[in-house]
Amino acid sequence: MTDTPASMTYGGYLALDELLSAQRPISDLHDEMLFVIIHQTKELWLKQIIHELKLALELVRKDALIQVHKGLSRVSRIQAVMTLSWDVLATMTPADYTSFRDVLGSSSGFQSAQFRQMEYLLGIKDGTHLRHQDEQSQWYVELDRSLREPSLWDEANSALARAGIALPAEVLERDWSETYRPSEAVEAAWAEVYRDTARWWSFYQLAEKLVDIDDALATWRHKHAVTVERIIGMKMGTGGTPGVSYLQSTVGKRAFPELWSLRTIV
Repeated sequence: MTDTPASMTYGGYLALDELLSAQRPISDLHDEMLFVIIHQTKELWLKQIIHELKLALELVRKDALIQVHKGLSRVSRIQAVMTLSWDVLATMTPADYTSFRDVLGSSSGFQSAQFRQMEYLLGIKDGTHLRHQDEQSQWYVELDRSLREPSLWDEANSALARAGIALPAEVLERDWSETYRPSEAVEAAWAEVYRDTARWWSFYQLAEKLVDIDDALATWRHKHAVTVERIIGMKMGTGGTPGVSYLQSTVGKRAFPELWSLRTIV
């Protein structure tokens, strides 16, 4: 960007010529434009979520638990906006979608590298998703890095241990790329936080912000499944994905499982 502050325009600052020319429907059917914009907007919001989560990881590593609150609050509010966007897509009827569905070919939201990176950063790790990315691409590199590094939940547990609540080595030192398995020790540690919130207030606040994000993610997944069922019923998804049945199976996924299970014991 070479414009000086005095010559900067709104369109120039936001690169609107480039941004607004990025919608290129393949068919000449009216509703394809909505489909493109909904999904491009989702990717823009995911970019911002990833931006916030990377900062959150740095702050938790530094035990800056008060400062991390703002970014995590921003993430959950972005999630709420993303969930509302399904209501816009739901104005598309089965006939509308079917009229241009064939142009999508093998493309599928299942292939979204940014959505998988968000999951990895939070702590939902599944390395099989890497196969949907070209190994030579920057997407693959970014996703692989996030898979192999500690997640936000891993860092929160490490911070709790540094603060003096004992956690076993298998929680604090493990293969970060492996799918996280809920731990009774982790549940007990965070239950201690909830039983004495005055003493552990910064961790209590952190935990509740993490639950906000997990809650919002489950809400997003549920609304996604309902919207897809409304538009295509129980048909297979694009790219050979199972469609609604797969989406419904993800609603119960939790990035911070012990923050949910501890509610039964405190």
